[in-house]
Amino acid sequence: MPKILIIDNERAIRNTLREVLEYEGYQIDDVDNGTDALALIGKNDYSLVLCDVKINQMEGIEILTEGLKIVPDLPFVMIPAHGTVEMAVEASKKGAFDFITKPLDLNKLLITVRNAVEKRKLLNETKVLKLKVAKVREILGESEAIIKIKETIDKVAPTDARVLITGANGCGKELVARWLYEKSGRNKQPLVEVNCAAIPSELIESELFGHEKGSFTSAIRQHIGKFEAANGGTLFLDEIGDMSQSTQAKVLRVLQENKITRVGSEKEISIDVRLIAATNKDLFKEIEEGKFRMDLYHRLSVILIHVPSLSERRSDIPLLVHSFLKEICYDYGMPEKKISKSALEALKNQPWTGNVRELRNMVERLIILSDGVITEANVATFANPTSTATQTDGDHHQKIDYNQFTNFQDYKDFMEREFIKFKLVKNNWNVSKTAEEIEIQRSHLYSKIEKFGLVRNEQ
Repeated sequence: MPKILIIDNERAIRNTLREVLEYEGYQIDDVDNGTDALALIGKNDYSLVLCDVKINQMEGIEILTEGLKIVPDLPFVMIPAHGTVEMAVEASKKGAFDFITKPLDLNKLLITVRNAVEKRKLLNETKVLKLKVAKVREILGESEAIIKIKETIDKVAPTDARVLITGANGCGKELVARWLYEKSGRNKQPLVEVNCAAIPSELIESELFGHEKGSFTSAIRQHIGKFEAANGGTLFLDEIGDMSQSTQAKVLRVLQENKITRVGSEKEISIDVRLIAATNKDLFKEIEEGKFRMDLYHRLSVILIHVPSLSERRSDIPLLVHSFLKEICYDYGMPEKKISKSALEALKNQPWTGNVRELRNMVERLIILSDGVITEANVATFANPTSTATQTDGDHHQKIDYNQFTNFQDYKDFMEREFIKFKLVKNNWNVSKTAEEIEIQRSHLYSKIEKFGLVRNEQ
């Protein structure tokens, strides 16, 4: 149901508009001052704002300006008592959707409301579609390491220099490769990706170089390999550290001569391919152990880009979380969820062995399982739901036996109780301080204490 905010000094006007618009099927909030209005805009997903020009605490135009800073595409319809052409022009320049003077023509108002709500709906759908069809996500981060990676991409992408990308699983190596392609002069030609670890060793040569019909038992037709398919464009060899020694030798020859030979053929085919490779392995260690060719390493590593693990750039986690919240909520067709500061801090303190990929999965889990604003308690509850957890209450350690829970709600209640108990003990049962720390109303915390039967001398 579309939600509309009415901002007007006069209670009678707010009541009349509420009655008319609720009859039309809209959900209504109303306020008589700018401060409360902006707070509501920040909390709720409104389809439209109806706003008078003369409002308590701040002018309607100021509310319009500040409101659009919070939600840039939110339609505002200004409804002044005495409108002028100059006022209408100013409101339009500031971003107002429409301008209707009082006394309001209800038919005109309802048409304007429908148009504004439909515009908001279309803008949201467009955002969802853009996210779905986008070729590549942004590289998010403001840490020194990420800034350096972006600068390197800008310098290297326009060239044909080979690039070797290193880093742990899930840290974003593929994203770096895609931006090297997007910013290159070859971005109108194919980007062909090969996961070397996912292809059996006996098939990888056929996959990379192609084969002729009848060259082996299952070769029932001619097959074009990845190098040939990427001709004129870019070939991305992911997890190249898992490639067999014999295949490494053939890839080296291709890089030296810019020619391939299909399996079962003697004919050489000239190719023009820019090669980008990535690995999660320490190739120097692989070279020492005789598993990777030194000469291939030097051919691949004209430019080296190391992508840091998430634990090495924790300052980027809030930016990543907010981006994932927006993206995932759009994908699910729900209003964007909010997250508390304490929850963000809790996420920053997680170990993140799975890096950015793990963080995105975590945010998706929190969106699905959390009620309302995502809190520190939600992070504590859902961080590692399948692991054996240890809860700390002062000096007391308790291993959780998951067999004690008959359903998910029992588990949630248990974890919430333990979290609140821990925070109360930590703050010497100062309820006000604890409520502020975990970002809930003090009265709500008292209700939780009563619900869970918590007492001060409980150990």
